[in-house]
Amino acid sequence: MSTLSDLLAEHTKLSGGEVDHLQMVVAEWQLLSDLSFADLLMWVPIGEPPTPGSTDVEYLCVAQARATTAPTAHPEDVVGSTTTAADHPQLRRAMTEQRICREEDPRWHQGVPVRRETIPVTYDDRVIAVLSRETDIAVPRVPSSLEIAYLGIAADLCQMVADGSFPTSEPAADVHTSPRVGDGLVRLDNTGTVVFASPNAQSAYHRMGHPAELVGVRLAPLTRGLIADPFDATEIAQRILAALDGQPSMRAEAESHRGAAVLFRALPLRPDGKAAGALVLVRDVTEVRRRDRALMSKDATIREIHHRVKNNLQTVAALLRLQSRRTASEEARAALGESVRRVAAIAMVHEALSTSVDERVDLNSLVDKVIPVVGDVAVAENHVRVRRTGQFGVVAAEVATPLVMVLTELVQNAVEHAYPPGVSGDVTVSAERTARWLDVVVTDDGRGLPKGFSLERSNGLGLQIVRTLVESELRGSLSMKRRDRGGTEAVLRVPLSHRR
Repeated sequence: MSTLSDLLAEHTKLSGGEVDHLQMVVAEWQLLSDLSFADLLMWVPIGEPPTPGSTDVEYLCVAQARATTAPTAHPEDVVGSTTTAADHPQLRRAMTEQRICREEDPRWHQGVPVRRETIPVTYDDRVIAVLSRETDIAVPRVPSSLEIAYLGIAADLCQMVADGSFPTSEPAADVHTSPRVGDGLVRLDNTGTVVFASPNAQSAYHRMGHPAELVGVRLAPLTRGLIADPFDATEIAQRILAALDGQPSMRAEAESHRGAAVLFRALPLRPDGKAAGALVLVRDVTEVRRRDRALMSKDATIREIHHRVKNNLQTVAALLRLQSRRTASEEARAALGESVRRVAAIAMVHEALSTSVDERVDLNSLVDKVIPVVGDVAVAENHVRVRRTGQFGVVAAEVATPLVMVLTELVQNAVEHAYPPGVSGDVTVSAERTARWLDVVVTDDGRGLPKGFSLERSNGLGLQIVRTLVESELRGSLSMKRRDRGGTEAVLRVPLSHRR
């Protein structure tokens, strides 16, 4: 489905500022939809705006919102559909008369009676779109105090949309989420006194430490006294007072003396430019923040474990080096040197995981550290160059350790056995990644595989380690063959999807 920007660019001549304003309306209109107990459809005229009396203008639906507080009037997607002024005359009236227009009689839509109301979207004193507020009236509603309060606030906000004063671009918020209508709603009069508080808002303030009813209380000083941090307390109170003065809404989070974390948002209510109090949305996020802290603590513990494992492996490698220097047997010294290399490779993986926040490793940077070390250690007397091409990308921790071990063994095998002493060459590690697979090819330009070579029957420790890791840990495949132009090619394929 096309996005709002795509539809506006293709079918209208709106300016960048006008498009940005419609984007802000869509970003905020879930609030309006929930308060209205109604669906919202955004319509724009195709081509030039209509003139008074015109009936041949087509309107395109460019966005749609469904209320979370009521049954939807449009279970089907309406975005991308068109209508005319003849079929929906309130659209033309709202645009040309620049006022909210209501249908006197409901219309039937898919067997459901729907009441429609059109709200002009004004920007710089010009109507650039129309919101159609469509309510399913088949379900009878009891006019409770909550519903009356919701509809009253919705009426003020709709008028502000028609005035062009809502929504406004607010400064960057300290938090990237916002309370919703169902989380908790408080309406203030012009003095900042609570005239209505939803049950969830009352519960949030109870948890913050206010045991009494909110109605009749001045909210700003009350909230200031409940918040633990004095700077946060002053900031939240000032934002509530700023909304009463008509300043743009802001979001903020604070913690009470009792440890309850609450998210606040204050919006000014100024229909027709006249002060009508403010709307304060609150959301109790205590449990969310408690889980966040637990996860952060768990992540920090896991990273600390990786750091300690890395340190322990480096200690093991140092001990093996000491033992190697004290060993007279060349064969034993070579075996200890290979063990040092393998332990060092695993230590590098744990070092990378100790700085990762999600147990994932950037293999590109890790391979670039590991592979040159392998080449240098393996054949100091040869001039063998090892390089990487392509992108490994980011992989999970359970893939990183066996994969790095396999790569180090394959490179080690190439630089040790592909070239006679004193002969230079090139070993290339090539990576190609798709959504499902990671394909790695290790090639050299050496003397190639011996006649009769079989990977399955090879009794070398390095290739035995490779086979075991590929089959049991990576669940991939590996093949080795002679290259047509000389040298050896090892092809590794590792599945990336459906990991355990």
